[in-house]
Amino acid sequence: MNQESLKLTPRQLRRPCDASKLPFRDTTEVEPVGEVLGQQRAKQALEFGLKIRRPGYNIFVAGETGTGKLTYTRKVIEGQAAQEPRPQDWCYVYNFKKPSQPRAISLPAGLGKQFVRDMEDMVNSLKKEVPKAFDSENSQKKKTLLWQQFEQESELLYQQLEKMANQKGFSLHRTSEGFVSVPLLNGEPLTEEEYNKLDPGTRRDLEKDSSYLQEKLVEMVSKLKKLEKKYQQKEKQLEGQMALLAIGHLLADLKDKYRQYHQVVEYIKGIQEDIINNLESFKEPEKDEVGEQLAFLLGAKKGEDPYEKYKVNLLVDSSEVKGAPVVYEPNPTFTNLIGRIEYQNELGVLSTDHTKIKAGALHRANGGYLILQVKDVLANPAAWEALKRVLRNGEIRIENPTDHQGVAVITTLQPEPIPVQVKVVLTGSLEYYQLLHEYDEDFPKLFKIRAEFDDELVRSEENERAMAGFIAAQCQRNDLKPFAASGVARIIEYSSRLAEHQDKLSARFNEIVEIIFEAEAWATLAGAERVEAEHVETAIKEKVYRSNLYEEKLGELLAQGVILLDTSGSKVGQINGLAVLDTGDYSFGKPSRITANTYLGEEGIINIEREVRLSGRIHDKGVMILAGYLGARYAHRVPLCLSASLCFEQNYDGVDGDSASAAELYALLSSLANVPLRQDLAVTGSVNQKGEIQPIGGINEKIEGFYYTCKARGLTGTQGVIMPVQNVPNLMLNEEVVEAVAAGRFHLYAISTIDQGLELLTGLPAAEIHQRVEAQLQKYYNIISEMGDN
Repeated sequence: MNQESLKLTPRQLRRPCDASKLPFRDTTEVEPVGEVLGQQRAKQALEFGLKIRRPGYNIFVAGETGTGKLTYTRKVIEGQAAQEPRPQDWCYVYNFKKPSQPRAISLPAGLGKQFVRDMEDMVNSLKKEVPKAFDSENSQKKKTLLWQQFEQESELLYQQLEKMANQKGFSLHRTSEGFVSVPLLNGEPLTEEEYNKLDPGTRRDLEKDSSYLQEKLVEMVSKLKKLEKKYQQKEKQLEGQMALLAIGHLLADLKDKYRQYHQVVEYIKGIQEDIINNLESFKEPEKDEVGEQLAFLLGAKKGEDPYEKYKVNLLVDSSEVKGAPVVYEPNPTFTNLIGRIEYQNELGVLSTDHTKIKAGALHRANGGYLILQVKDVLANPAAWEALKRVLRNGEIRIENPTDHQGVAVITTLQPEPIPVQVKVVLTGSLEYYQLLHEYDEDFPKLFKIRAEFDDELVRSEENERAMAGFIAAQCQRNDLKPFAASGVARIIEYSSRLAEHQDKLSARFNEIVEIIFEAEAWATLAGAERVEAEHVETAIKEKVYRSNLYEEKLGELLAQGVILLDTSGSKVGQINGLAVLDTGDYSFGKPSRITANTYLGEEGIINIEREVRLSGRIHDKGVMILAGYLGARYAHRVPLCLSASLCFEQNYDGVDGDSASAAELYALLSSLANVPLRQDLAVTGSVNQKGEIQPIGGINEKIEGFYYTCKARGLTGTQGVIMPVQNVPNLMLNEEVVEAVAAGRFHLYAISTIDQGLELLTGLPAAEIHQRVEAQLQKYYNIISEMGDN
């Protein structure tokens, strides 16, 4: 095999962006691009989802963090909402029939605020006019005449009874305890001594007449009470007439102004009936300064204001809204979504009323759009269930969050639910969408539209120009220095590195914006008028420097030999594998020594990492594939009779992924064939059961990690990395590695089969290696067979 044919050229290691071919000198000559680049699939799905007006067609915008999905979504929705009509205002008012259930009233946008002012004016007028109606001279005169009539009728009843008593020989006397009848003798009250001297027959007659008069007295008292009640009712009717005379024109004007709105007219009628039925509450109380001072000192609760119930709670005011509302709720708790009822603490007693009902995000978004981040909603389980309940039922019902958790609570108010028409837009990662779709049966019914943002886009000339427009927009929006063409070119290269593909650009715009800001800052510190490529390069290197302390520490341990690794020579059953370590905001490559020992036995391949529970499922799968390859390649005539152990030396953090499976297989074959492997080469790539090399991730970090290790120990000119040929388009290596390859100090080999890698690592034909492996396995089998025969 010609090894040179597998070697990659410097041109294959990186796709540069030629600044001289960009059609501008700097971004001042570029039309700004304010929205995200590409994402045609997501844009089309989002636009369709906004146009369809059917239940359940809410939208889930999926994509990785930093792709600009939230910013773009808000911009598109705001553009759509601006063309739509304003929603209605919503008010809560007192319910005169069921005080614990405030009534909801809807009015055209802007009229709710006017309604509140009109009611405030009316209440202020009532406070003046109603007491006047009771205290006016005309009112007092009519009351006096009324009670004079009562006195006359009462006196007439008394006179009739007194006349009857006189005819029976009795006189009537008023006492503090009522009326008493006294017998007469010769026109004078009969004394007890005189009464005792009467003959028995006369006394019986007097007692009979006295009993009769007592019955009549009881009847008279009953008539007097009924008469008093009758006149009290007349007084109340009179007061009602006087109050109606005072307030009738106020209420009539309001009813006429809002005659088109049935709910308002009914509410005003309720106010009128309430005033008439509770006149005593509106009378001015007699002042008692001593009593007021004593009540103040004792902290007594003030009397209720009878006019408080006539206040209007403007829950949703759409007077300032242009088009349909677009609400983004960053903290979607249960109460922030559906509203709440506030309470007032007075002397340890909680009280509330319809004026303390507060709107939630769903109220404010009613008639428009509500944007939420799914991870924030799911962090509040009660909020997620409440949101689904609103979308299912088409109404917002303000409740206590514990009402659906089996917890006993005292609910003082149950506001009338408000019908809702809102399109909810959730944003989040694709993983959230898949989990909800799988485990929440309501989710597919309520969120039928998925708009998925890709984390990369094609690196075409058009998108490179669009990237320049994106940089220009950032400069314009944030008052940054313009980027020169060279600076834009370096940003484009950085974007491809983020995308890990020469023909792609990253859509993780947050990370790109960070470099734009930091590069501009370095240009400012250098006193440059424009941001050049050198400033972008400085920003990238400084960003790495702030995060790569752990990488440097590991590099020192490798250079000092504390972490054992050979970068020269050859050894049997030993190879350099490559892994990627992620520290959160930074990833880097770390070479690791992989060793394999093979010996007589029937235990098969022992994965030491798995035995000590440091191996992940994907790595376990990769090791099992090795057994499949060995069986398919060498066990056609005799069964495999071997034991083998695989180990990542000096690894204490765990291993996952199958990118080391090719290296592990080479170590096994080396041990079986007793053929040494080159230690100046590192290997990355997974292998299938057919011996084909498969692509892996993190290729740039892995290559650079081994390069820097070799550099620290001294480049020999023979060192390099063996990688899958499918990963060549993913190469966006830094300039230093590319220059080392161009100078022949470092090499990269792209392979597609295990055999190609074997020949690179051993310098022998692959067929010879396989023959040696077969011979060794045959030897193991013969020994075990002989042992079995004995």
